[in-house]
Amino acid sequence: MAKIFNVNGLCRPQKHYMVDLGKRLEAIKKMVDDGEYFTINRARQYGKTTTLNALADYLRRDYPVISMDFQTMAALSFESEQAFVAAFAEELLDVVDSFPDEIEERLTAFVEGTARINSLQALFKVIKSWCQKLDVMPVLIIDEVDTATNNQVFIDFLAQLRAYYLKRPGTATFQSVILAGVYDVRNIKRKLRPDMETPPRLGSAAGRSRDYENASRCAAAEEHKTNSPWNIAAKFRVDMSFSADEISEMLKEYEVDYHTGMDREKISQLIYDYTSGYPVLVSGLCKLLDEEIARTEAFSDKSAAWTAEGVNEAVKIMLTEQNALFESLWDKLNQYPEMRQRIYDLLFCGEPIPFNIDDPVTNLLHMFGFVKNENGSMQIANRIFETRLYNYFLMTAEASRTEMFRLGSDDKNQFISEGHLDVEHLLEKFVEYFDDIYGDRDQRFVEEDGRRYFMLFLKPIINGTGNYYVEARTRNRKQTDLIIDYHGEQFVIELKVWRGNAYNERGEEQLAEYLEYFHLKKGYMLSFSFNKKKEIGVKRISLGDKVLIEAVV
Repeated sequence: MAKIFNVNGLCRPQKHYMVDLGKRLEAIKKMVDDGEYFTINRARQYGKTTTLNALADYLRRDYPVISMDFQTMAALSFESEQAFVAAFAEELLDVVDSFPDEIEERLTAFVEGTARINSLQALFKVIKSWCQKLDVMPVLIIDEVDTATNNQVFIDFLAQLRAYYLKRPGTATFQSVILAGVYDVRNIKRKLRPDMETPPRLGSAAGRSRDYENASRCAAAEEHKTNSPWNIAAKFRVDMSFSADEISEMLKEYEVDYHTGMDREKISQLIYDYTSGYPVLVSGLCKLLDEEIARTEAFSDKSAAWTAEGVNEAVKIMLTEQNALFESLWDKLNQYPEMRQRIYDLLFCGEPIPFNIDDPVTNLLHMFGFVKNENGSMQIANRIFETRLYNYFLMTAEASRTEMFRLGSDDKNQFISEGHLDVEHLLEKFVEYFDDIYGDRDQRFVEEDGRRYFMLFLKPIINGTGNYYVEARTRNRKQTDLIIDYHGEQFVIELKVWRGNAYNERGEEQLAEYLEYFHLKKGYMLSFSFNKKKEIGVKRISLGDKVLIEAVV
């Protein structure tokens, strides 16, 4: 049976095309050999379960391995210490092949409720007795620890792990403990208080009182987080994202099966450029190319699908489909308004935001997979997320009622000629509409909202046929490069705030260099100018062998 690309649940090398995990497993085993206790925290669908499953098999060559999943334990198992001990003992009996008779009897007594003392302390004494009988200490792996993190019994469980860790080497205990989930257990208290309000910015006495109360609650939560019993955990620095080379090696196996003739390096790099190696996004694009794109009228077979045009078509589909990952992201934005505001500022305001992991909002955004650290600055984790987030904010009920969005929607047919996007005409109409509607607004309005209004105008014009993304390397308050893909054609539009003639000329030269990178002869500039003598309109500028279409509002 042929292998497939998998986006749901555990990936198995016998059934699925997979990136080689060998180097990651070696790096993690080194931590286990060193006796480290640690947590693997990654966003949803980042390959944690697949990695843990492969790791358990890899470690069994040298260690007894206890691999369990807290999702298999009922919610009631975490409501009391006695219930947790019974459920944990039952899991041990289920996942360990055999125990000495005495150990099995004592664990069974916990499960059946006949133990003289049914407590975490008693459970760990049984585990200690078992470890004393082993030649090699066991490794404990627990997946989906998020299931338990909003219960006090889990904190007490961590405290027992910590106590035995600190007694080593004089006390027999686990060689290593690996906990996996989205939430870092050092953030337990934050998850325990999902009802915590974002301090309102109110000027009234009542508002100030509420601010003080919420700040106090936040401080209490932070204190609890700092005092987490999991402060013994080592840093987990293994990169679990996929590199372009790793994607290429995965596609090498696919190419052996299907002989598409694809340019593996080019396709792998393009997939990486859109996903930044986020595992489920990589597999998702590959699955679309293999199973859907190759069956469409525009792409007659797999050879036609595994091209740059095919990847762009797969991206377009991914940007419109709903799945558990995107639903989870939107749920987090609704749950944490402070994260939503930070994302909005990052996307639209152009102000560089330092990446400071000690900032609670940054920490949450990173933990949930929204952002990454790029040379000390916060950036959206990948182009797919970024475009989905732009769409998320641009397509809100409030945004879709704006005059610019309506005008773009009403006039969209005039910008399409024989399947081609006429960007020059699009800029001409935007300049006309923007000057009519917003021409008397102040500088701050244009700096913070000008680019957003252009994207609101653009969105209904290309919706359903094209897509766009912002080139992260050029996003700042002064400049943003917007890349549009429409029917396989690419257009680069530099959106910028006017800073004088000298700055403008440098921008023209930079855009010309950028066009060279994209192998394009024509580029576009949209300048928001506050010069009272500015000439509003669109003009053509020749720069070497490049043509620049510059629009000024």
